[in-house]
Amino acid sequence: MKIYVRERQKVGEGVRQPKYRIVAVTGGQVQVEATHFRKMEIEQIAKDIGAELVFLEPVPDEEKKKH
Repeated sequence: MKIYVRERQKVGEGVRQPKYRIVAVTGGQVQVEATHFRKMEIEQIAKDIGAELVFLEPVPDEEKKKH
């Protein structure tokens, strides 16, 4: 099982809010109740269910599509 995670986009430096979002889960079934997580929370969930964590890299601004 893998859990794909990315950093939230609208959290500034020094802000005391959860910084990560779970984007996808593969290879199993996990029900997620919250929308934002702290890194230690995601690591604990992955450890408890035996999942691998995959942290997605942010897309550089010049590669983002503007609509």
